[in-house]
Amino acid sequence: MKSLLPFLLFTILFQNIAVAQEEDLLSLLGEEETTEYVNASFKTNRVINLHSLESTAYGVLDFKINHRFSPISEGFYDLFGLDGANIRLGLDYGVSDVLTIGAGRSSQDKTYDGYIKYKFLRQSTGKKNFPFTAAILATTTLKSIRWANPDRENYFSSRLSYCWQMIIGRKFTESFSLQLSPTVVHRNLVKTKAEKNDVYALGAAGRIKLSKRVALNAEYIYVLPDQLAPEYKNALSIGFDIETGGHVFQLHFSNSRAMVEPAFITENTRSWDSLEGIHFGFNISRVFTLKRKNLD
Repeated sequence: MKSLLPFLLFTILFQNIAVAQEEDLLSLLGEEETTEYVNASFKTNRVINLHSLESTAYGVLDFKINHRFSPISEGFYDLFGLDGANIRLGLDYGVSDVLTIGAGRSSQDKTYDGYIKYKFLRQSTGKKNFPFTAAILATTTLKSIRWANPDRENYFSSRLSYCWQMIIGRKFTESFSLQLSPTVVHRNLVKTKAEKNDVYALGAAGRIKLSKRVALNAEYIYVLPDQLAPEYKNALSIGFDIETGGHVFQLHFSNSRAMVEPAFITENTRSWDSLEGIHFGFNISRVFTLKRKNLD
């Protein structure tokens, strides 16, 4: 973050100087140029598990239904994992076009989660020309599952974990978007002394638009070495977005069943080495417009 800050400050300063000179020239010519913000870098505010560059629009409530099924290795016996599912239900709300809040509940470890995401830089063209989008994400998760050993002294704070991300990305063309997500996960309680409470990782995600309503998405989270036990693996997910009017269906395969950051970044034990580590899953997003902008 410290090495990135001078670059961001220099970029913003340089851009403001260039914009001021351009505005002076346009005023002399008697012309006025507008700013157009780039949108639809990704179809929803999630890539698959990772948060995307996108925010929920002002006044819009986004109801999400997420499923991650059992491994596909059992074949037709359990219909390639469909007999078992981890489920998350969530609500995201656009406080403004750049500020989103949300909450959800997952069946895995009976986890509740909440987040806030603020987009402080926006890729744009025209009057204000800026090359990328950047957002800050902060999440909190609470595991409400019963204690494995209720007779010992257990603390409520041990149920809590936190995650902070800087999401930086760009829509390069109408068909291709890319983002990076430097991440810190803090867990109040870890299983062994060998594991770190603070875990540093880097997420990467991309989108390729295949048609007007279909896109290919992929994401990978790299956890820096010597922070977790050897059995934990990096999460890799690949899938498709399918838009059908007010719904967006995201169908994908992943080696992680979890859907909240501390879990799929620091607690994933599956890998793509065998069918036993691959899970089919989907996200369904349905939006409802609760408020509309006053254009007066």
